[in-house]
Amino acid sequence: MENQWMQREASEAKVAFMQKVYAWMCSALLITAGVAYASSTSATIINLVFSTGFGILPLIIVEFGLVYYLSRSIDTMSSQTAKLMFYIYSALNGVTMAIIFLAYTQASIVSTFLITASMFGVMSLYGMYTKKDLSSIGSIAYMAIIGLVIASVVNIFLGSSMLYWIISYAGVILFTGLTAYDTQKIQRMYSVMAYDEETANKVAILGALSLYLDFINLFLFLLRFFGRRN
Repeated sequence: MENQWMQREASEAKVAFMQKVYAWMCSALLITAGVAYASSTSATIINLVFSTGFGILPLIIVEFGLVYYLSRSIDTMSSQTAKLMFYIYSALNGVTMAIIFLAYTQASIVSTFLITASMFGVMSLYGMYTKKDLSSIGSIAYMAIIGLVIASVVNIFLGSSMLYWIISYAGVILFTGLTAYDTQKIQRMYSVMAYDEETANKVAILGALSLYLDFINLFLFLLRFFGRRN
């Protein structure tokens, strides 16, 4: 009886942990969407971003720096600081993504977001409940990301429409698989390690960041198929 009670308590704790991961991920997505829309309707912000001649490149560099620093230094910071950095990153990403609201119709953005949310939800549930070990997806996926980045840079100079669509299809498949993999990885990290509340919060923030990035990238690749330009 005591063993059953302990298992039940552990299961409830894991559910609460995953709920926290999803809550922080969704909060970050709302921040990104709100900032993106507000930035796209602000001539001041648009002029500020594009008046330097470098466009959104400086913002992208800062965003990469924030993600790298947060991932590498989370052990030495408080969970509140980590969460603040995560939200700052999501806000900066919103400014970067304002260009989407300028390039695509709002109707197609909303419909693509709903498609992304549906695919993300299905794959995240699969990663949470499947008995299959998805570790092999992780090792393949991270190499595939490097390949996608290189191919995307090369295609800037080639301008090949065929390569563009190959990259797009590959991106959808890649981040669909990563959603399931990351969900399983986050859940297993909590299950196999004993965390105090502070450390558990830090793990939840990193988990939320991973799923946030999966969602954003899946959305961007799906937008290539379902987006309608202004």
